Amino acid sequence: MALTPRIAIDAMGGDVGVRMMLAGAAMARHKHDGLRFILVGDEVQIKAALENHPNLRAASDIIHTDGVVSGSDKPSQALRKAKSTSMGLAIDAVKRGDAGGAVSAGNTGALMAMAKLALRTMPGIDRPALAALLPTLGDNDVVMLDLGANTECDATNLTQFAVMGAAYARTAMGLERPRVALLNIGTEELKGTDEIRDAAAMLRAAKGLPMEFAGFIEGDKLSRGDVDVIVHDGFSGNIALKTIEGTARFVTDLLRRAFTSSTRSKIGFLISRPATELLKHHLDPNNHNGAVFLGLNGVVLKSHGSADAKGVANCVHLCAELIEKDITRQVTEDLANFRSGAAA
Repeated sequence: MALTPRIAIDAMGGDVGVRMMLAGAAMARHKHDGLRFILVGDEVQIKAALENHPNLRAASDIIHTDGVVSGSDKPSQALRKAKSTSMGLAIDAVKRGDAGGAVSAGNTGALMAMAKLALRTMPGIDRPALAALLPTLGDNDVVMLDLGANTECDATNLTQFAVMGAAYARTAMGLERPRVALLNIGTEELKGTDEIRDAAAMLRAAKGLPMEFAGFIEGDKLSRGDVDVIVHDGFSGNIALKTIEGTARFVTDLLRRAFTSSTRSKIGFLISRPATELLKHHLDPNNHNGAVFLGLNGVVLKSHGSADAKGVANCVHLCAELIEKDITRQVTEDLANFRSGAAA
């Protein structure tokens, strides 16, 4: 039976402010009528924003706090004030079972530290991984992890990320046997660091996993759609993600400049507008907003700090989907099967 989606929203996190976070939550509820919310933050600001969203107001409870995690707060600083901040109280609602998941657009390092402390990691997991769905040239998106939660990873971490990423791909994309690859500087078996090569050997030797290990993949193939899950340490992954986002902005800005450079180019834009709108939709990061921390005993999603209402709505919708499909149970079971297979 599907779990009832009730989501705790850190209304104060990120660059977008209370009004944008609540506008996104309201948009998500229009598409998903069963959603209910716990809105955490300054009660005066939340109630003022809810005046524009009666549908959201009817489905929400408010937890008041003046405390906010700033973008400059170190994880250690954020942890010391966790019980009095909107981010910390949103995660605490998941810990208590009052919410099935939490969404925050705040400080990623603080969110990771708070979530790990409050929810703890799954059995056998040392480090959670930050995973997101990104567009490809194929029919499906691709899961990329880790995107910045762990700058250094050993082979065991990478193999665990692969198992968790495959479980995420099956849950979010409905794939029976996701194709999983490790990001590397080449596809030959001798290429890469010891950690990457050892992780590849462990994944090749694993038995009975509902995934297909596809070896190594290079950086220029990330968006081709050749695989469903791409695994890497958080340092490489965050650079790859920022490069993809920067390239998307570069292409969008270049097209805008090209189509406004002359009267003839403006006419060309009108003729090609359906194609350019499709390209814009594909490149818009708001359409793929929402990264989930995998490996925790609970669902916590990070929204982009500058996401618009549509982006926040997509993140909230993804959170609801992962709650309903019980992603935590799926990842826990797959990790247990991986450990038993490795021990056999």
